[in-house]
Amino acid sequence: MSILLIGGDKVSSITALLKSLGVTKTTHWDSRKNSTSHKKIPANTDAVIMLTDFLKHNSMSYFKKSAKKQSIPLICTRRGTASVEAEFSKFLEGRNV
Repeated sequence: MSILLIGGDKVSSITALLKSLGVTKTTHWDSRKNSTSHKKIPANTDAVIMLTDFLKHNSMSYFKKSAKKQSIPLICTRRGTASVEAEFSKFLEGRNV
């Protein structure tokens, strides 16, 4: 499973958590530069995780629309590993139903 993680600076604990939950590839964009909010979501992305406490509103809106347009599931959560794990687990449960 390939995940695009948007937001945050130091996400090594989150990428390690995602790996333990079965994610094989994690791409991270910190979204500090304005040019990030105009990037295209990479092909073969299974889901997008947005760390909402580290994103500008316009960036969140852009990626939300882009994910919806490409039918890619979107997970919005805070940066803490507990929050990411809870929301990602809900996503995985929804896929298995």
